[in-house]
Amino acid sequence: MGVVAGEGVGVKGILVIPVVLVVAGLHATLDEDAGIRRWLHLRTELADARERIAQLDAEVAELRGSAALLDHDRFAIESAIREELGLARAGQRVVRLRPRGLSSN
Repeated sequence: MGVVAGEGVGVKGILVIPVVLVVAGLHATLDEDAGIRRWLHLRTELADARERIAQLDAEVAELRGSAALLDHDRFAIESAIREELGLARAGQRVVRLRPRGLSSN
């Protein structure tokens, strides 16, 4: 007696596949560590990191421009030193302004 194709596979066997797929889908959706939520969270973090990298690249470019200026301009070097140390040339006055909202009391 041979086994006829389709024999022995009942309705229960056919229903197992969709149930397994639904359970796997629920696990992927609800699992905080390895599921869809985690993927969405990591995708958001990646976007934030890329934005931060772009900001830092712009800052680096600005600093390189300032460094190049300091390499070739004696007045820029003097201005940077005076600004850093809070000094003025003879005959100049240093004026410091307070941000609004700070009282002198």
